Formats: sequence, structure tokens, C-alpha cells
Amino acid sequence: MPEIPKERLEKYLNLQREFKEERYINLNPIQRGGVLTDAAREALLEFGDGYSTCDWCPPKTPRLDAIKRPPIGQFMQDLAEFLGMDVARVVTRCREAQFIAFATLGEPGDYVVVDGLAHYSAYVAAELARLKVKEVPHSGHPEFKLDLDAYAEKIEEVKRETGKLPAAVLLTHVDYHYGNLNDAAVVGKICKKYGVPFLLNSAYTAGVMPIDGKKLGADILVSSGHKSWAASAPTGILALKEELIDRVLARSKIVGDWSKHEVGVKEYALLGCTVMGGPLISLMASFPHVVDRVEHWGEEVEKARYLIEQLERIEGTRQLGIKPKQHTLTHVESEGLYKASQAHKRRGFFLYDELKRRGIVGIQAGLTKHFKLNTYGLTKAKVEQVAKAFLEIAKDQGLTIK
Repeated sequence: MPEIPKERLEKYLNLQREFKEERYINLNPIQRGGVLTDAAREALLEFGDGYSTCDWCPPKTPRLDAIKRPPIGQFMQDLAEFLGMDVARVVTRCREAQFIAFATLGEPGDYVVVDGLAHYSAYVAAELARLKVKEVPHSGHPEFKLDLDAYAEKIEEVKRETGKLPAAVLLTHVDYHYGNLNDAAVVGKICKKYGVPFLLNSAYTAGVMPIDGKKLGADILVSSGHKSWAASAPTGILALKEELIDRVLARSKIVGDWSKHEVGVKEYALLGCTVMGGPLISLMASFPHVVDRVEHWGEEVEKARYLIEQLERIEGTRQLGIKPKQHTLTHVESEGLYKASQAHKRRGFFLYDELKRRGIVGIQAGLTKHFKLNTYGLTKAKVEQVAKAFLEIAKDQGLTIK
């Protein structure tokens, strides 16, 4: 077999993360809600071995949701209850949860209606399920507000074109571009009227703010453990109302033609078991903290609003998306910082450099005119430190501070 040089192999023996929480203030939009709790870090080590959760897998019902030691089955029940749904499963990613829903609810050639700010993963999940997409438009710059009532129009459009209703309707609860929070209950009522399954993508909401799927009218709720539940990747959540359990979590019926082998206990859309070991256990270990932290969502939003208020003091700088902010993910447009970058020897990278020098990371390198950030989970003192850093940088570049 080919021999890999020893010096290359040695590089893998001391892997370290550069942007540790104890060293930097990290504003990366996709990372704030996924910072592990101390309990999750300990559990990750304890259950890091591949099949470490399977010591007590019951032989007659070999499924994760049947395991009692550790209490995986109980956790999935608690998870569903916490989300206001009937059944929950842990899968590898939010996008996998979307794909499972699309693939089990639709037939090739069917449509799904999605919002015009949906994450790309919703599109590829639909594509892999051999479905087509209809988009609900938004208002464009600067609010990028979705016309939620237009969901009814798009459902009617699909019905006219195909003679049948969409396989499902998807709403991104909070979009990843601008952090706009959408009133899911509006879409829930529309879907109930038409009898179309309503899938709520709560990747940026469930786990950081209170969510009750049934009150919002969701038939399916999907989320991301590593994005919003203080869990290790990969973890995703698929939660369902009782009416869809038999369709989405149907048991396997396939039988081997020679061996007559069958696996009727397995939920075939999940390909049997999904996430085991460290990632699942980290999600479980952080769960008590998550249950508590969603009750403090208002405080998180206030910190985000404070930072926006400070950033908008900088010449030519404003928050894009709906105002006032209802979420901590923020899209900033800054003509002032962009102007400064044009005269700087580092061009667009100067902002990243200056922030990192002050112990702040997470703003994408090279961006000054448009950039995203997220303050979730940061203390008020750290948010104030971020605001001070931006104001100092702007002042150093000769920009006017209101």
C-alpha cells in the first residue's frame, strides 16, 4: 500500500483551533448558537468513540429512540415536547431533515413552495428528492421582507399548472441573509386551509428562542443542533405532528428475494440509525441549558439592537432587513467602511485585520461593504467591546461618528 510520509501524519496529532472562545470574541453568524456547554464538552469526550451510545441497544428494537442507557429515547420525547410537536428524531443536519420530509411527502416532479430567502440547502434537498421549487418573493433592498400572504398565491399557481397541490410548503423562520423573523403562524393558517404540509425551517430559532410548533401551525419542524442547540456537528432535528408520522417515519417493508431478510423495525427514510456517539450526546448534555436559555431571548435581542445602534453611528452604515431587529443575526451595510477600504493598503481585508488585532473574529475576511455578524450568547460587556472596536476603527480611518 502507498506510504504516507511521517511528517505529514504528525500534523494530525496536535490539531488546535485558532479561534477559541476564551481567546477571541467570535461574531461568526453560524457559530454563536453552537458554542458547547461545559457539560457537552465533557460528554463529547466520554462518548467520543464511534458506537459508544450502543452498549445497551435493545436487540428486538435496535433503534436509537429505543435506547434507555443513556436515555436517548426519553430525550427524543422531551425534545418533541419542548418544540410543541409529537415526535422528534435526531438526524445529521437540518438539510437532511428537509430532504427526508420532501422525499417522503412528494413524488418526482411535484412542487414545494419556499420563501425567496430560503437557505441553499432547501433547494438541494428538494432537488435530491426530485422535486421542483416555487418561490415566494421578498420586497428587496433594504428590508427584504417576505410577502407571507403570497404563499396562498403560489399554492394556487402550482395547482393551476399541475392540477395538484404542492407536496409541501417551507418557510425559513429566520433567514441567514438578513436575520428577518417571519410570522410563521400566517403561513401555518394558509397551509391548513389548503391541506398542504407546512415545514418550518427553524435552524436559527429553535434552541435559541422559544418555539411552539403546533401554535405556529407547523406540521414539520426542522432545526440545526450545531447551529442553535450548543451541540457538536453534525446534528439536526426533525420534529413532526402525529398526522405525518406514518408517512415520514414509515417502517421498512423491503424483503431480500433470496435471504428473505427484512428490517421492519427500521424507519427507512432515516436509513436506520442516524447520529450516534459524541454529537448526539453533546446535544443531550446541552439540552437543560438550552431549555433555560430560550427564556432569556429578549435580553439577546436587546444586545443586538444596542450594537446596531452603535454601528449606525458610523458614517454611511446601516442595518439591512426589517427594523427593529427581532433576531441576533445581523446584516450590516457600510458605505463608510467600504470607502475607507478603497484607500487602505490592505483594501477590504483591513477591517478583518483591525478587528482581529482587537481580539474579535467572525467577520468574513475581505468584506467591508456588506458583512454579517451574530451577538448571541455574548455578555453585554463583550458586545460593548465590539461596539467600541468598530467605532475606534472608523475614527482611525477618518470616518464621521454621529
